[in-house]
Amino acid sequence: MTEARPLASAEVVEKLGDLAARSGISRVNMLAWRDLDDPEAGGSEIHASSVAALWAEAGIEVTMRTSHAAGHPVVAWRQSYRVIRKAGRYMVFPRAALSEVMGWHGERDALVEIWNGMPFFSPLWARAPRVTWLHHVHAGMWGMTLPPRLAAFGNAIESRIAPPIYRRSQIVTLSDSSKRELVESLRFKPARVHVVPPGIDPRFSAGGVRSETPLVVAVGRLVPVKRFHLLIDALVEVKQRHPELQAVIVGEGYEREGLEGMLRERRAERWISLPGRLEDDALVDLYRRAWVVTSASAHEGWGMTITEAAACGTPAVATRIAGHADAIVEGRSGLLVDAPELLAGAIERVVVDEVLRRRLGAGAVEHAARFTWGATAVGTFDVLARQALHRRPTG
Repeated sequence: MTEARPLASAEVVEKLGDLAARSGISRVNMLAWRDLDDPEAGGSEIHASSVAALWAEAGIEVTMRTSHAAGHPVVAWRQSYRVIRKAGRYMVFPRAALSEVMGWHGERDALVEIWNGMPFFSPLWARAPRVTWLHHVHAGMWGMTLPPRLAAFGNAIESRIAPPIYRRSQIVTLSDSSKRELVESLRFKPARVHVVPPGIDPRFSAGGVRSETPLVVAVGRLVPVKRFHLLIDALVEVKQRHPELQAVIVGEGYEREGLEGMLRERRAERWISLPGRLEDDALVDLYRRAWVVTSASAHEGWGMTITEAAACGTPAVATRIAGHADAIVEGRSGLLVDAPELLAGAIERVVVDEVLRRRLGAGAVEHAARFTWGATAVGTFDVLARQALHRRPTG
């Protein structure tokens, strides 16, 4: 995934300026768990930073409050919006809420809360117009990343305690499949959940030269929810029938050591590489060379790496989960499988069938063309603006 640095077109600036003027919103505070500079930053952080940058470029004053990022200053500016990084991973929630209540970060006209697993409970203390960005339900992710008691606590907050508090909130999510998940699992009213897909940086585009031999690429944080161990099993299975296969898993995370050990056990370290995080240009080049991009993830609000690769003309094979179901148009831009055990067969199908691979690649480019960060910035601000207009006194 690329670091956020979109540029707003004149049309986007005009639309955002008009929405800001009509709604009376010129200063927005955003509450996020992690900052883009956090070593474990992922799609949620790229989404938040991309939108904040475009809002700021259109003249909206944006302050983003996040947890401390090691090696980075407490206060910084990124693409014309302010970032304040204070408190640890757990204490950021009460401290950020207290800072907002006390007005320590300055006056604001509106608030955006990014609910990434643990909420900031803004309905209890925020009086300004506000919206909540909620990309997906974490559900089983709690047990993948936390000890049993903490996992049970987190799941109870997300599934039972928080939803009634947010019942009257306006929610923004990334995909229709994620909206269904929020409505069915957290029992939000459909009319209060708005779908605004993420964008794709223009640098992701078709070009370059494909690898001469089959190359499979996966990108994401090396954490349990991505289920890279199951993907490695699938790749090993395909390799047995296609000895020329190569694979690259891009990303960093605390599972690196375990995955490296798994590669040694499978004698796969020579053909499956773990290069860590890649610079933008290197990632674009890798997508362009790949025959297929794949994901075994258990939960996603969207498949940002899938649509980035799609813009480069690379089809996808991924698990059928909320988010993936919208990032991929099944049969047109990629293939979806109902279980990780089926990944090997689907990957092999794309690898061996050049006609299918070319058709899916063309469909991937067509599908990716729908998504721009400009549209995301306007769509998310529109929900916030309508909330402000709804609260404005009449008469």
